Amino acid sequence: MRITQGCFSFLPDLTDDQILAQLEYCLRNDWAIGIEYTDDPHPRNVYWEMFGNPMFDLEDAAGAMIELKACREAHGESYIRINAFDSTRGFETVRMSFIVNRPKVEPTFRMTRTEVASRTVNITLTVDR
Repeated sequence: MRITQGCFSFLPDLTDDQILAQLEYCLRNDWAIGIEYTDDPHPRNVYWEMFGNPMFDLEDAAGAMIELKACREAHGESYIRINAFDSTRGFETVRMSFIVNRPKVEPTFRMTRTEVASRTVNITLTVDR
């Protein structure tokens, strides 16, 4: 099962050239770049680990690609995503987020709905790895 989170998640994996083009777009919009990784891609897991510090003063997308390469070397079997933050309103707002690395075998999620008393539905989520 392919995890679908963020921009481009229904497309084939982006190449490094396509990732670079997206990073250049983000920098043209003055958005800061952050790289995160996780082994738990569940949609409710909002606490991905930061890889390094957010790159607020970055002017060249090649710098983010260097950080991405280092993250892939350190966490190659994890999900890795790039976030682009906009701080024009005085606080960081995620403008773009997309997955740039996936493990070779992705987990499968199975959701079971069970009706119980008074029209209540219990939902059980099972993760197969």
